[in-house]
Amino acid sequence: MKLAVRGGTIVTEAGTRGADVLIDAERIAALVEPGEGTSDEEIDARGLLVMPGVVDAHVHFNDPGRTEWEGWARGSRAAAAGGVTTVLDMPLNSLPPVLDGASFAAKRAVAERSSVVDFGLWGGLTGADPGPLRELASCGAVGLKAFLCESGVPEFPKIADRDLVPALRAAAEADLTVALHCEDETVVREATARVRADGGHDARAWSASRPPLAEVRAVARACDAARQTGARIHVVHLSAIDALGAIDAARKVGTVVSVETCPHYFAFDDEDATRIGPALKCAPPLRDAANGRALWSALLGGRIDLIASDHSPCTPELKARGDADIFAAWGGVAGVQSLLPAVFTYARARLGLGSAGIAGLLSWRLATTPAQRFGLWPRKGRIGPAADADIVLFDPQAEWTLDPKDSLTAGVSPYIGRRFTGRVVRTLVRGRTVYRDGEVVADGGAARFVPREGGPS
Repeated sequence: MKLAVRGGTIVTEAGTRGADVLIDAERIAALVEPGEGTSDEEIDARGLLVMPGVVDAHVHFNDPGRTEWEGWARGSRAAAAGGVTTVLDMPLNSLPPVLDGASFAAKRAVAERSSVVDFGLWGGLTGADPGPLRELASCGAVGLKAFLCESGVPEFPKIADRDLVPALRAAAEADLTVALHCEDETVVREATARVRADGGHDARAWSASRPPLAEVRAVARACDAARQTGARIHVVHLSAIDALGAIDAARKVGTVVSVETCPHYFAFDDEDATRIGPALKCAPPLRDAANGRALWSALLGGRIDLIASDHSPCTPELKARGDADIFAAWGGVAGVQSLLPAVFTYARARLGLGSAGIAGLLSWRLATTPAQRFGLWPRKGRIGPAADADIVLFDPQAEWTLDPKDSLTAGVSPYIGRRFTGRVVRTLVRGRTVYRDGEVVADGGAARFVPREGGPS
C-alpha cells in the first residue's frame, strides 16, 4: 500500500470506529484494524476524526470571465482549507454562462488547469429548448440551475412563467435534476417598491424586500410544476422554514424534491446582518433566530436533505457599495472555507452528542447525501473500499478564530473574527495532500472533473 492514515477515528456511513485507512492508486484500498497492513508512507491521525471530504454542492467561482471576483485558483484553495474535496460549480457568474456543450467545455478546461480540489459542473436552464440540455447531459453535468426571479446577472435570465412547465419537462427528458432558486418575482418586486418608497437602505430593508412569502409561493409553484412533468427538482439555499410545507406535501404524492440550506442561515440571523452589513447580504436573506433554529430542527428531522455553502464571492468594492445602500451591494456570502467548521460549531453548541456523533451526522449532510443526490456516489462522499481517497483530518477539540490573514477566499467573509470549535488539520484529494496545518500545499491542475455517473442527479 502506498499510504496509510493511522490512529484516527474513522467516520463512515455505518458509524465511527478506530481504524486505519490504506490508500493505493488514489482510492481507498481497505479499512483495517489499527496497525495492520503495510505502506510506503504514514499519516499520524491520532486524536483526530478521519472524515469523508465535503462535497459542496453549490459554489460560484466566477471563472472564466469574472476571475477578478475570485476564480478557480483561489476559490478551490479556500475549499481545500475548509475540508471541501469536491465542489459543484454553478453555471452563472462566469462568462459565458454554462448553457450548452461549448460553454461547459470552456469552464471545465479552466477548472482543470487551476483547481486543487475535484469538481463537477452544473448547467443552466433558461428556456425550454431541449437541444442544449441534451448537450449538457452528455457532458456529464450534475444537473441544471434555474431562477424563478432575476438572477442578478443579465446574461442568465430567469425562467419565464410560461416556460416553467415545458422547461422542466425538457429537463426530465434529458434525465437531469433542476436546482431552483425559489423566490417569487412579483412578491419581491412589490415588497422592494414599498421598502424603497419608505427610504429603506439598510440590512433590515433588504430582508423586508424579500419576505418569506416570496419563497413560500415560489417553492409551491416549483413543486406543482415538478408534479405535472415528473421532473426531479432541488430547492437551493432554503431560508424560510414555512416554505417546507409545500415540499412536504409534494413528497407525499411522489414528487421527487430535495432541498438544501446554508450554514449562514443558522450561524447568523437578521440581527447579525444589521451588525455585519453587506458581507451577509444574500438572496434569500437571513431571517430571525427562531427561523434559524427551526431550519436546524428540520435538517435533523430529515425534511432538509443537505447543507451547501452557496459560496458567492465578489470584489470588496462590490460589497462596499452596500455601506450606503444595501441594495447596491452584490448579494452573496463567501463561505466555502467555513462550511465544515461553522456547521460543526453550531451542532456542538446545540446537540447533546459527542464529537464523533456530530461528525457522523455532518458527514451524511455534507458529503454522503450530496454525493448520492447528484450522481457522484459511491466514488465520492464516503470512506470505504474503492472510494476516492478524499479525506479530511479534523480536530474536534481545537478552538480558534478566523483571522483575516487565514481567509483564503477573495470575497469579504462574514466569518472573519468568528470563534469556531473544530478545525481542519489536513485535506487529501484522492490520497494527495492539498492542505496541511494552515497551508495549501498543492498547485493548480491537481483536480479532476467528476461527471455524473448514474443514479439520481
